[in-house]
Amino acid sequence: MMNGRIDDERAIGRAEGNLASKMDGDTVMMSIANGKYYNLGQVGGRIWELIEQPLTIGEIVGALTEEYEIDAALCELQVRTFLANLAEEGLVVNG
Repeated sequence: MMNGRIDDERAIGRAEGNLASKMDGDTVMMSIANGKYYNLGQVGGRIWELIEQPLTIGEIVGALTEEYEIDAALCELQVRTFLANLAEEGLVVNG
């Protein structure tokens, strides 16, 4: 999964060794493994909260479309892009 590819059938969860905190409504995170800081923003922070317990893409999109006024297809595309970026950085695990 380090290549940023997400398996639809497998749940996505947080990788070990990341510290996250709220700052002015956004979620900021530091990866202990690579020493980098990340600003996940508000919606990215919500996704981070959701995957405290591993969820599939469909479950994440379902939760977000209930909370935000967004088209499900657009939401799925954006969630996939966001999670692929996190996967590239080794911040999430898939399965």
